[in-house]
Amino acid sequence: MHVVIMGCGRVGSSLAAALERLGHTVAVIDKDVQAFRRLSQDFHGSQVVGIGFDRTVLIKAGIERAGAFAAVSSGDNSNIISARVARETFGVEHVVARIYDEKRAAVYERLGIPTVATVPWTTDRFLRTLLPDGVASAWREPSGKVAVLQLPVHESWAGKRVRDLEEATGCRVAFIMRFGTGVLPDAKTVVQADDVIYVAALSGTVSDITNAAAQPPEEES
Repeated sequence: MHVVIMGCGRVGSSLAAALERLGHTVAVIDKDVQAFRRLSQDFHGSQVVGIGFDRTVLIKAGIERAGAFAAVSSGDNSNIISARVARETFGVEHVVARIYDEKRAAVYERLGIPTVATVPWTTDRFLRTLLPDGVASAWREPSGKVAVLQLPVHESWAGKRVRDLEEATGCRVAFIMRFGTGVLPDAKTVVQADDVIYVAALSGTVSDITNAAAQPPEEES
């Protein structure tokens, strides 16, 4: 597959090298010719000087035959504009833009442009490194708004319905690992001892959810 990358910073140059190792052809766009010095000496792709949302520049980079486009420059506006041009003008199937402002990332997602919200993603990576035994997301969707995480629960939840756990914590149980096998819960599913429970939650609510799950369920009156 041919991939066009807009931005030859540390992320763009690293992504270009990784894609070439996987056997893809790559073209990198950057307005600063000095930026291409970050590419390895083994890089065999195209180096195109120019603005990433300029149609002439994109065509020179091979956008018309590209199967994917990544906008990873340091500017949110440039990234989203170039991503939209790649998707809407040239019909590139796989398009992603790096966005620093996570609130704007949500808006762009609604426009059909997958985004990587840098701050939530980086924060999550730090948590996984600093707190290897703590709660950190196992997966986060590109905008950083929704995460899937392993949820430790109080032992008293064994024998209680998944529905009750969801109501008490405000999350959604995505799946359960039970005796090494994945289980998709339904309204009748009951938590068993030694279940490993994975839940989907909104970013910013993880602390409240984990605190609620650590408490025993309220006794029915």
